[in-house]
Amino acid sequence: METQEQQTDLARHYIKTFSDTAREPFLILNGDLYVVGANASFYKNFKVTKEDTDNKLIYDLGNRQWDIPELRTLLENILPKKKVFNDFEVKHYFPKIGQKVMLLNARKLDDTNQILLAIEDVTLKRAVAANLADYTKKLEKGIAEKTVELNARIDELLKLNRLMTGRELKMIELKEEIVDLKNKKEVDRDKKART
Repeated sequence: METQEQQTDLARHYIKTFSDTAREPFLILNGDLYVVGANASFYKNFKVTKEDTDNKLIYDLGNRQWDIPELRTLLENILPKKKVFNDFEVKHYFPKIGQKVMLLNARKLDDTNQILLAIEDVTLKRAVAANLADYTKKLEKGIAEKTVELNARIDELLKLNRLMTGRELKMIELKEEIVDLKNKKEVDRDKKART
């Protein structure tokens, strides 16, 4: 039978293995918020090294760039009570990588008293969504303008059609009048010829 320490070591091994295979950046923190480990994605995305990260208080990472008030609130106030938080949005400027919009998910792991903190960088998604929204607004505005132009052109064509229809009706009346006049002239000529 495994001892408590062996179970804890095994749990840590599974956590580390899981985080190393994930594409999202992960941090594993101990109960005092020191970094126990991070996955390769974290090091790559935030342009830091293992030496600069491991065994450091999360708030001290990268010249204190992780000392974010919202993150402090989550880790120190919300997580101890709820043991989990999901999709908490944090916007922050990092000196090496610029402005980032991140969704943070964390879970306190009871067996090991560790915290698994997942960081999803949604900066590009948000930028694409904003660009798409701008494009949609421009497209809707362009469609509205073209609709106004087309409606004006339709009104113009309807007026022209009414005018042309009116002229055509007048032409028909005039042709009928001409026929009537010709018929009347022939009748008058026939009367004269008989007399």
